[in-house]
Amino acid sequence: MMYIEEIMEFLPHRYPFLLVDRVLEVEKGKSIVGYKNVSINEDFFNGHFPGKPIMPGVLIVEAMAQLSGILGFVTVDRKPSDGVIHYLAGSSKVRFKRPVVPGDQLILESRFVSGKHGIWKFDCRALVDDKVACVAEVMTAERGV
Repeated sequence: MMYIEEIMEFLPHRYPFLLVDRVLEVEKGKSIVGYKNVSINEDFFNGHFPGKPIMPGVLIVEAMAQLSGILGFVTVDRKPSDGVIHYLAGSSKVRFKRPVVPGDQLILESRFVSGKHGIWKFDCRALVDDKVACVAEVMTAERGV
């Protein structure tokens, strides 16, 4: 298990763009599971959409990419403090299955698919109440900072 203090060692993101609250399990080079608690206090709910708040899909994909970045770092035993960062390099096969709303706990799953020349590919899912909210193939690029 990884709590927020340790997550912040792996991700350079900070509020309001840190979208992983906890890592529940991580298996180096294989998979990672974590979550984001979705609160009505999120800044993006002010405009998306007033009266019917829905978490923007692009932020769900970003949350999956952040979790995947943690898996990438753990896999190679590095952190941003070592002078590298995982950038979101791409996404494909993105499908949204249900809206994510305030009060939901967004369970994030990422499975390592491949890595070559600092480009990493992951299969990801985001779930709410055991129902798939989003699936995507996410790519990150490990680069020096």
